[in-house]
Amino acid sequence: MTTLTSPPGGAAIRHPAPPAATGRIGTPRQGGTILAIPALIWYAVFMIGPVIAIFVIAALHWPGMLQPVSFAGLGNVRTVLDDPVFWDAMRNTAVQLAVALPIMIVCAYMLGYYVAQKPPGHRVIRYLLFIPGLISTPAKAMVFYAALSPDGLANGALQSVGLGSLTDAWLASPSTALACLIALDVWSGIGFTAVLFAARLDSVPDDLGEAAQLDGAGHWRTMWRIHFPVIRDYVGVVTMLQFLWTLFGSAQHVLLLTQGGPGSSSTTLSFLVYQKAFIAADLGYSQTVGVILFLAGLVGLLAIRRAFRQNY
Repeated sequence: MTTLTSPPGGAAIRHPAPPAATGRIGTPRQGGTILAIPALIWYAVFMIGPVIAIFVIAALHWPGMLQPVSFAGLGNVRTVLDDPVFWDAMRNTAVQLAVALPIMIVCAYMLGYYVAQKPPGHRVIRYLLFIPGLISTPAKAMVFYAALSPDGLANGALQSVGLGSLTDAWLASPSTALACLIALDVWSGIGFTAVLFAARLDSVPDDLGEAAQLDGAGHWRTMWRIHFPVIRDYVGVVTMLQFLWTLFGSAQHVLLLTQGGPGSSSTTLSFLVYQKAFIAADLGYSQTVGVILFLAGLVGLLAIRRAFRQNY
């Protein structure tokens, strides 16, 4: 199609029409799907595959990697449910999540809000908060072992202030071993989580806080009534991440500090999976607990997502 234009005092000039656009706007290119195939294969093999394997092995009687395998059906489930150690691990895991997660999220949010206000030296504070995340797990365990051993820093400090009667073998006492593990979880996670919250709070417009303070709101009310609702969905995401890390990652702390003892007073579900698989060589029992752990994580994620979803 051509168009005619007539300049003043001149003849009409023909202009060729622009070439017609080929294809529909917004149609995704087929090459994008092809490029995603390697990632999809990787995800299916190394993510979906192990999940399926957990359910398969949970239905087997497998007393070791080199031992013959037989079908157990629901026998492993009955064995697990009849084992008092499993119920101790369930209770310990529930206590660990119920104590560590709220303390970690609330304190990290408050600390992140403080850093987001950019006090003097706030850049240095961010680096200091990140230090626990840079320390390896064995190093963190050694720090806590040095502090909580019978001749460690904690008992030495109590004796120096005249409270020697309160000294204890913290990691070897059934009443305090789990509490020490919870303290390690909180200490190792609170700084990293605070940095995440500070980074998200930096993107909140300053006008919101300034308007609230002009209306007479203090920092406490501004923190919880103004900023928290704005980043509520992000708090939910961080809470889910810390929930998964505490639920599935506690085995390494238990392994390095208490070995699940004394007795089963500090045994968690994730450590029980490791213990039954690599120490007791009962893979069927181990993966049955793994299935329960998987279902608990799924239910927990859905509950957290529902609790922190935006109300608007």
